[in-house]
Amino acid sequence: MPKISVEVPEELLEDLDDHVGDDGKFVNRSDAIRASIRKTLDVLDDIDGRQGRLDDDE
Repeated sequence: MPKISVEVPEELLEDLDDHVGDDGKFVNRSDAIRASIRKTLDVLDDIDGRQGRLDDDE
């Protein structure tokens, strides 16, 4: 799996960390970020579908 590096504002990182760990939904930051990316892409696909911007093959 490729690795990437991003800069994240401290406020967002603190909010993310609230959802990570033994008491959180995600086991680590990477898991949380991957889930967020997947969710965002799903939402964008829905928007594109409503706007007629998706190919029929997708």
